[in-house]
Amino acid sequence: MNRNKLKEFLDAKVVQYNTPDFIPHDPIQIPHLFTDKKDIEIASFLVATIAWGNRKSIINNANRLMTLLDQSPADFIRNHEERDLDRLDGFVHRTFNSEDCKTFMRSLQHIEKKYDGLEHAFAKAYQEKSNLQEAISQFKTSFFEVDHLPRTQKHVSDPMKNSSAKRINMFLRWMVRKDNAGVDFGIWNSIPMSALSLPLDVHTGNVARKLKLLQRQQNDAKAVAELDKVLRKFDPKDPIKYDFALFGLGAFKEL
Repeated sequence: MNRNKLKEFLDAKVVQYNTPDFIPHDPIQIPHLFTDKKDIEIASFLVATIAWGNRKSIINNANRLMTLLDQSPADFIRNHEERDLDRLDGFVHRTFNSEDCKTFMRSLQHIEKKYDGLEHAFAKAYQEKSNLQEAISQFKTSFFEVDHLPRTQKHVSDPMKNSSAKRINMFLRWMVRKDNAGVDFGIWNSIPMSALSLPLDVHTGNVARKLKLLQRQQNDAKAVAELDKVLRKFDPKDPIKYDFALFGLGAFKEL
């Protein structure tokens, strides 16, 4: 399949899979429970943080976490005191435990107070770096300005250490991408869609290799950069829309 035919094929798959029907089967359903911008971005960040492993388990634990935050994640982040974090005792998703979770609550409160929230923290990093993957690394530094256990740092990936940063790239897709289909929120205006990178994982990586979009065998930051170059040629303004095509082709075993 030549590049023009491949683009037509992938464009058709975006139309097929980038629909509201995607929402009930994906962790993005959790932030879709909210209408307030701050609730959406806080819920999205927390849900994306635990979005690995069994999909049902991710959704169940994300729902449980929102319940622990009184279904008002932004209010909890802004106003919680240290004693309020006791309610998180016992929360766990795979290796993300209650101590990690408490640190994330403290860090998010710090981000709200010092940087006026996640959007401004990421925007500041992006303006200084002009490359979103480098900005993610800088954001991680800001996020861990609070006291924390060293182990908790692994839950915010760093592309500058060659991580694909799948979950944080997915979070950024949710926040930045203007989506006429109503799946992604597109509530941030300070970062362009053209700067986004694919949330690369095992499934999208395998599909990309089958379609000869990706040569690199490891799913790491170098693979993300390689795929970015191809997808930005297909659509310079909205390259990340192809996440839906690659995900759908893998999930429904079309290849």
